[in-house]
Amino acid sequence: MKHILPDGAALHYELHGNPKADQTFVFLNGFSQTTAAWAGVVFALSKPYRLLLVDLLNQGKSTTTPAVCTLEAHAAAIAGLLRVLELSKPIVVGISMGGAVAQRLLVQFPEAAVAGVLVSSFAQVDAYFDAVLQSWEKAVLAGGPPLLLDVMLPLVLGRSYFDKPFVVSLEHLKQNKVSQSLTSESLLQQILSIKTSKEFIPELRQVQVPVLLVHGQEDPLCPVRAAEVMAKAIPQAKLEVLPNAGHTLNLECIPDVSRLVDTFAKQLSSLN
Repeated sequence: MKHILPDGAALHYELHGNPKADQTFVFLNGFSQTTAAWAGVVFALSKPYRLLLVDLLNQGKSTTTPAVCTLEAHAAAIAGLLRVLELSKPIVVGISMGGAVAQRLLVQFPEAAVAGVLVSSFAQVDAYFDAVLQSWEKAVLAGGPPLLLDVMLPLVLGRSYFDKPFVVSLEHLKQNKVSQSLTSESLLQQILSIKTSKEFIPELRQVQVPVLLVHGQEDPLCPVRAAEVMAKAIPQAKLEVLPNAGHTLNLECIPDVSRLVDTFAKQLSSLN
C-alpha cells in the first residue's frame, strides 16, 4: 500500500498480523533493507499483534528522493503515516538507521508511539562509523549494489553468522538483496541521511516513553558501549545485549529479537 506525503513522495507500507490486536508494532528498516528483512519476526509475532512494516523513503518500494532526506524528515513522514492509520498503541521498532529514525520520532512526535525498541541503533556517527560510511559510498559509486554488499555484509553480520548461517547463506542473501529494488541512487541517498545526522544523545533525555535497546555483542558498527550511553540518556530505558551476534539482528537473531519485543510489549500491557 502507498501513503502519499505532502510533497508527492510515496511511502510503501504493509499491514500484517491480527487486525483486532490491542498493540501494534511499527517496523523501520535499516540501511539497504526493505520490509522483507522482517519476514521472520513477522512470522513469529503475527498472531498476537498488529504489524506495520514501512519502507522509508529511498528504500524498497518507496520513492527515491532527488535531495537528501534527513533523519528528522524520515521521522516526520512516519508520524504522518501513523496519524492516518490510527493504529492501536503503536510500539516503534527500528534497526540501525531505522532506529535512528525511531529516536527522532519519539522525541519530535511524542504522541506517535507508546514505546520504542531500538535495535543495533546509533545516536552519533563517530570516526570509525564515518570511515565505514565512506567505504560504502565508494563501493556504490564503483560497483553499485553488488559491490556494496560484498563490502558491507561481512562487517554487519556477526562472526557467529558465518560459523552457522542458519537463516540463509551469504550468497543467497546477496542475491535476495540485489533483487529488492536496490539502486545506486537510493543507497547513496540513505548514506547521505546518515552522514548528515548530528549527535542525538542530548535529545534522548526528552523521550517520555519506555524504550528497549537491543544490541549484538559482536557489533563493530554500533558497539555495546555506544548503546550504554544511549540507555543512560533515555529516562525509561532497558538494554539487552545478545551474545555471539553482530549488527543485523533482524536476520541473525530472529528468535531472540521476537522474544524480546514480545516480552517488552507484554510488560507494557501489564502496566496499563
